[in-house]
Amino acid sequence: MVPGPDPSTAAPPPERAPAGPLRRSLGFRDLVVYGLLFIAPMAPVGVFGTLDAKSHGAVALVYLAATVAMAFTAFSYAQMVRVAPQAGSVFTYARKGLGEGPGLIAGWMAMLDYLLIPAVAYLFSGIAMNALVPEVSPWVWTALAVVITTLLNLWGVRAAARVGFAVLALEILVLLVFLVAAVTVLAQGGARRGWLSPLTGDGSLGFSTAAVLGAVSVAVLSYLGFDAIASFAEEVSEKGREAPRKGGGGRRADGSERVARAVLFCLALAGLLFVAQSYLAALLMPVSAAELAADPGLQGPAFYDAVESSVGTWLHDLVAVSKAIGAAFAALAGQAAAGRLVFAMAREGRLPRALARTSDGTPRLALLVAAAITLAAAVWAARRDDGLDHLVSVVDVGALVAFTLLHASVVGWFVVKRREGPPVWWKHLVMPVLGAAVTVAVIVEASWTAQVVGAVWLAVGLGVLLAQRGRRGGPAGPGTPDGPGTRGTPGASRTPGASRTPGASRTPGASRTPGGPGDSAAAGPDTRPGA
Repeated sequence: MVPGPDPSTAAPPPERAPAGPLRRSLGFRDLVVYGLLFIAPMAPVGVFGTLDAKSHGAVALVYLAATVAMAFTAFSYAQMVRVAPQAGSVFTYARKGLGEGPGLIAGWMAMLDYLLIPAVAYLFSGIAMNALVPEVSPWVWTALAVVITTLLNLWGVRAAARVGFAVLALEILVLLVFLVAAVTVLAQGGARRGWLSPLTGDGSLGFSTAAVLGAVSVAVLSYLGFDAIASFAEEVSEKGREAPRKGGGGRRADGSERVARAVLFCLALAGLLFVAQSYLAALLMPVSAAELAADPGLQGPAFYDAVESSVGTWLHDLVAVSKAIGAAFAALAGQAAAGRLVFAMAREGRLPRALARTSDGTPRLALLVAAAITLAAAVWAARRDDGLDHLVSVVDVGALVAFTLLHASVVGWFVVKRREGPPVWWKHLVMPVLGAAVTVAVIVEASWTAQVVGAVWLAVGLGVLLAQRGRRGGPAGPGTPDGPGTRGTPGASRTPGASRTPGASRTPGASRTPGGPGDSAAAGPDTRPGA
C-alpha cells in the first residue's frame, strides 16, 4: 500500500459548488411511466405510411424486427445500470467501462438527443393543437406546452410521474379503443389486404429483405426514449433497497434491479403495442404499399386515413387529440431525463458545477437550462415551414452514437477490465457486439443532414474534452473511475491520508469532491462488488 500525503501539508482543494442529493421517491411503475411517456404508445402513427411503403407492406414485421434489434441496447442498459445506478445513465456507464474521455463523449452525444427529441414532441403538440384551434399560432401552443410541462418537472419527479401516469392511461385507453374498433370492423367486413400481409408484404411490390431492413433502420427511432428510465436510477425509492446477490457473496441495491427490469419491460411492452397497432392498421389500409410509395404525400396521414375510412371520423379525431396531449408529455419525460443528464455531467465537473445543485431533491437549475434550450429549438422550428423536417432529421444520431458507446462499455467493464469476475461471454460480449452492429448500421442509413449535424456536435464535444484535459493537466481528471481505489474494483485499497476524489481512498478530513464517493450528499449508491 502506497502511503498518501500528510493531510496537514496537503494543498487545500479548490472550492466547488456543492451537489445535493436527488430525492428517492420513484417505484417500478413510475419508471415504466416515464419510459412509455417518452416513447409514446402510439408512436407508429406518424411514420406508419412511410414504413408501409418502404417495407412493401410488411410493416408489422418491421416493428417485430425493430423490437428485437433494440432489445440488444435494452439488455446492455440492464447490465450497466446494475454496475452504476446513477443519474448520468450512458455518461456514467461509458466512464466506468471506457474511461473519462469516452464518458464525456457519450454524455455529450446523448445530450443532443435528450434536448432535441422533446423539441420535436413539443412541436408535434403545437401543430396538433393548431389544427384544433387554428386561430392560435403553432408556436404559441408549442411554447405553452413547454411552460406547463416544465412547471410539472420543477414540482418534482414524483408529482410529474403521477400526472404522467394519468396521461399515459389516456393514451393507452385510446389505443385500446382503436384496437377494439379495428378488430370489430375486421370481424364484420374482413381485411382489405391479406391477413398475413403485414408480416409478408401486400404483394403490390413483392417481398424484399433489403426493403424490410431499410424500414427497420427507420422504425428503431420510434423506440428512442426507453433508455431515459436509466436516468432516474438515483431517484428510485430505497424501500426494500437491499437484496441478496445471485449466488450469494454479498448484497446489491435492489433499486438498480428495478431500473433494469423497467428498461426491459418498457421495451417489450412498447414492441407489443407497436406490432399490434401496425398489424391492424395495415389490414385496414384503403390503398396498397405501391400506391403509398408512388405518392409520398399519402404517407404522413396514412394511419389516420385507414382509421377514418374503416371506423369513422370520431376515432380519427380521438386519436389526433390523444397524440397532441401525449406528445407534450413525451416531451415532459424527455426534459426530465435531459435535466438528470446535465446534472450528472455537472456533478463530475464536465459542465458548470452550479448545474449540479438541487432543491428539495430536484435538479431545478439543470431542468431550467434544458427547458430553455428545448424551448428555443421548438419555437424556432414552429415559426418555420420546414422547421419540423430540420428537427426530425437531426435528433437520432446523438442517441445512436451514445448507444454504440454503451455497448462498448459493457465489453470494457465485464470483458476487458473483468471488474465483476469472469465474464459471461454471450451476455457481456456477443449481445453488446450485436447491439453495436445494429446502431452503427442505423447511423450509416441516417440522412446526410443528420450525419453532418452529428459530426459537428461530436467535434464540439471533442473540443470540450481537449480543453478540459488541458485544464486538468492530463487525461485522468477528477472523478476518473479507473484510477487506484476505484469503487468498482474488488479489493481497492483505502489509503489513510490520501485526498478524497471520486474512486480514491478515504481520508479523514480530506476534501470532498461533489459527485464522488466521498460526497455523501451527491454520491449514488455504492456499486462495489459485494457492496
